[in-house]
Amino acid sequence: MTSSLEAGIQSIAELSRDASDLLLHATRQKPLAKGQVLLSEGQVCKTIWYVEKGYLRTFYNKDGKEINTRFSFENEFVTDLKSLRSGVPSACWIQAGEAAVVWEFAKETLLELYRQSAEIESFGRNLLEQMLVDQEDHANLFRIHSLTERYAYVVRHFPQLLQRVSLSQLSSYLGMARETVSRIRKNR
Repeated sequence: MTSSLEAGIQSIAELSRDASDLLLHATRQKPLAKGQVLLSEGQVCKTIWYVEKGYLRTFYNKDGKEINTRFSFENEFVTDLKSLRSGVPSACWIQAGEAAVVWEFAKETLLELYRQSAEIESFGRNLLEQMLVDQEDHANLFRIHSLTERYAYVVRHFPQLLQRVSLSQLSSYLGMARETVSRIRKNR
């Protein structure tokens, strides 16, 4: 098993060796080509992914335009929480932004492991809470910060976005036109 995945799990909840092994053995590694889709709009999400290498982007299609809402890099977990929890079709897409390697946690397998192990159930609860906090932080970025402040926030907290994501995708994520991002960059 990969030490990256094990470290990612332990960063969410400190598990005993037995619980960790049980969880690790329930995962499946999946290599992805750039552009490969993990979740399509309209599909029910039944998986949580852990990014070992590369990055995934989450986006919506609105009037034929892609709106990026998240970029998940190495050592991050990603899913469509609403679809995963409620079983409703996903409104978003999750796609490899570059060649990537992910580990898949199947929902049904996780639910069975939660019944077997209180430690793994605690891991699941902690992971859910972390994902909700991340979503709230992203929402606050748009509620509280001006366009210039959003860009500065990304520079400080997510510099990998500036290095690995195209200007078009970055501007979509920040909710501004490409020209605005270029102007803000030039004035910094």
